[in-house]
Amino acid sequence: MKLIHLSDLHIGKRVNEFSMLEDQEYILTKIVNIIDCEKPDAVLIAGDVYDKSVPSAEAVQIFDDFLVRLAKRNLNTFIISGNHDSAERLAFGGRLMELSGIHLSPVYNGKVEPISLEDEHGSVNFYMLPFIKPANARRFFEDETIESYTDAIRVAVDNVEIDESKRNVLITHQFVTGAERSESEEISVGGSDNVDASVFDIFDYVALGHIHGPQNIGSEKIRYCGTPLKYSFSETKHKKSVTVVELGKKSELEIRTVPLIPKHDMREIKGKFDEIVLKENYRNTNTDDYMHITLTDENDIPDAIGKLRIIYPNLMKIDYDNTRTRNNNRIDTAENIEAKTKLQLFCELFEQQNNRPMSEEQLEFSQQLIDSIWGEDE
Repeated sequence: MKLIHLSDLHIGKRVNEFSMLEDQEYILTKIVNIIDCEKPDAVLIAGDVYDKSVPSAEAVQIFDDFLVRLAKRNLNTFIISGNHDSAERLAFGGRLMELSGIHLSPVYNGKVEPISLEDEHGSVNFYMLPFIKPANARRFFEDETIESYTDAIRVAVDNVEIDESKRNVLITHQFVTGAERSESEEISVGGSDNVDASVFDIFDYVALGHIHGPQNIGSEKIRYCGTPLKYSFSETKHKKSVTVVELGKKSELEIRTVPLIPKHDMREIKGKFDEIVLKENYRNTNTDDYMHITLTDENDIPDAIGKLRIIYPNLMKIDYDNTRTRNNNRIDTAENIEAKTKLQLFCELFEQQNNRPMSEEQLEFSQQLIDSIWGEDE
């Protein structure tokens, strides 16, 4: 049985105030193209369908269109809610959508009922366990000791009837201990949301959502497919893809990936302003990519972001890396203030802020400003 594993679509997300809706619509079409080529038996979407619990009308419309395209292909599609989703809103209409092969996980009520599909090797049981916290599990299992996320998932799994002689697939959305995180994910203080991978031992494949970088955890059968798009500059080196899972007989598993090429990539460059704006340095690159530029000039460039956006229209972020920004010294209170001129005081402040003394030109300009403001001959 062939499966397509997706997660963390985050439809409606904004990155550095840039709307990603157009990019998301584009990449969902690319995913449909991959589905047409691979012809899977089912699609698994492991949570964080939307970026907000109350998504925008535009985000809902994009996902609705995606689901309609999947339904037209007579695909069984399994969808759970993640920590960014509203479980109640995502589950709306689920019983009606079942008729079209769209299976939406209901709000967690202590029970997870399997949905079975058949192939030449027999049954494959799919279990949809949406994102839950310890408090969600304690509500339904008052006699159990549930103090951690591992406890919550362990109790939830232990209370599911699983036929170990058959192939069993779990779709869930949690942070499994050992996963490599990105800046764009929500992080709990001290890793309190960690789930030990051992709670998933009984399953033949665990389709995980929540972590944005594609990776296996411990073994091939426990996998994060990652986001279809890059959602922070910490993800610039990620190779985004669709995970294709093939289940043979019991314990037979093959996993491969199909690359996803975005409409706009996310890149970082660093250098002096005059070098970055030279045509010979950017003419062979895609200047429409989402950019983070770090300038190494010692002096700030007036309206640098406006000037750079003439070349890089999707410039998201600009930083400086120079002696001033690398200086972590505390600005000390000047001593003997009364005995120093205004220019001397300003020179001391400038040197502490910028980690270098003022130039002759800067000294002359500062003195002119002091004279014009205070009218004194310092």
